[in-house]
Amino acid sequence: MKKTAFSCLIACLLFLSLSVLAQKTSDFLPVSKVVDGDTFWVINPDGREEKIRLIGVDTPEVRNTGRTRVEYFGKESSDFAKKFLTGKKVRLEYDVQRRDRYQRTLAYVYLEDGTFFNALLVKEGYATVATFPPNVKNENLFVQLQRQARQKGKGLWRK
Repeated sequence: MKKTAFSCLIACLLFLSLSVLAQKTSDFLPVSKVVDGDTFWVINPDGREEKIRLIGVDTPEVRNTGRTRVEYFGKESSDFAKKFLTGKKVRLEYDVQRRDRYQRTLAYVYLEDGTFFNALLVKEGYATVATFPPNVKNENLFVQLQRQARQKGKGLWRK
């Protein structure tokens, strides 16, 4: 009897673990619109559009709004994101928080070829590191990539 209860417990824990992992990523979703370097829209399986904000990075603003002004290298950063995301499908991976205070979905983004897009933006100098606890899973990677981009004078860090 003890063996059966233990086996049942293990099976339940395995099922719960797999359920949690399944909720941490999405299937590949088509990108419908790129707003700027760190924000874009995808089409969910139910046909609704969803606004995505990249976790751990910040790109320069590309347009004037009530709170922000166009920033240096904003157009270049936006163009870089459009080049990689327009007409493509992406897989979203989530961290601790699923949404920000503006109700945007927070995600790490992977292209169909496996490229980690958040990291690529930082590596090529089109974004700076901007981590906000508790969503800090890739903070060390992003800091390392930013340091390398600065040393090489890439993107925002051009000499």
